[in-house]
Amino acid sequence: MKKIITTLAALALIVSVSSCRETTGSVTDTLEEAGESAKSGLEEAGDAVGDAAEKAGDAVENAADSTMDAVENAADKAGDAVENAADKTMDAVKNTADKAGDAVNDAANKTGEAVNSGAQKLKDGIKGH
Repeated sequence: MKKIITTLAALALIVSVSSCRETTGSVTDTLEEAGESAKSGLEEAGDAVGDAAEKAGDAVENAADSTMDAVENAADKAGDAVENAADKTMDAVKNTADKAGDAVNDAANKTGEAVNSGAQKLKDGIKGH
């Protein structure tokens, strides 16, 4: 009987050690799978961050391009407005100069007519005496 109990105890010890080895192997496998899963998750997160950074960079570049286009357009319009104002100013100056020239010519003509008229009256007055 002692042999049977010893044999059963030895058998139980073998089963217990074998079970611990299986549990240790299972825990090791689980830990390896968890590590691989975490590594895969980190890689996916890194890829997502890289994609987001690239999209943000593209958005900033597009915004800068749009801003430059708007500034160039505004500068073109401002330049056109200044040129248009300069043209109108030159037209107004020419028109004023033309009118002033006409007024001077009219005044000269009237002065000449008045001088001629006065001279004629003086002649007529001298002849009448």
